[in-house]
Amino acid sequence: MKLTNIALGIATAATLFVAGCATSQKTVSEESLGLRKTDLYSESSTVADKTQYTSTPAGTGITYQRSFENAPPMIPHDVEGMLPITINNNSCTSCHTPGVAETMNATPIPKSHFTDFRPVTKLLEDGKIVKDGKIVTNTSDLVLADYKKLNTLAGARFNCSQCHAPQSKGQLVENTFQPDFKSKDAKNASNLIDTMNEGVK
Repeated sequence: MKLTNIALGIATAATLFVAGCATSQKTVSEESLGLRKTDLYSESSTVADKTQYTSTPAGTGITYQRSFENAPPMIPHDVEGMLPITINNNSCTSCHTPGVAETMNATPIPKSHFTDFRPVTKLLEDGKIVKDGKIVTNTSDLVLADYKKLNTLAGARFNCSQCHAPQSKGQLVENTFQPDFKSKDAKNASNLIDTMNEGVK
């Protein structure tokens, strides 16, 4: 009986304490939680900020510094009529293919895009992966030292708009990120082909 009374007293005190804490906490409105600042349960009053993509013709746009080392550069010109990109129709290559790019004042496609980084592997019936006759358990551990140079754009790189986005106005939040480049050239060019195995070898 005495233990029951003690337990009941502790439970009551805990309940009162929690209730007291709950009422003293500052409440936050749902509208203040996200970027949109409107009712989360209805779209009726929500209008997204308009994004204005550049309408500058190809060859005349301003090239921005890359966001970080080896970042895919932003597209500084209008892409009207150039999308969608397919394996058989890629307007980007007509100006950005090395050899042509220099005469068009365009950024040439880097060597990494003319390289096959995929290791030659085979999947066995039991689900095991074989590379060079040996069973491997994790293909992400494979060093890329045996990559193959290609004469054409790699199949994994044909869809330019998968990584490269057009420049636009209409930023929702302020970006205060400051990139740190290892060299001056890294702000405007890719050295990915030279650094693929960095930290692995």
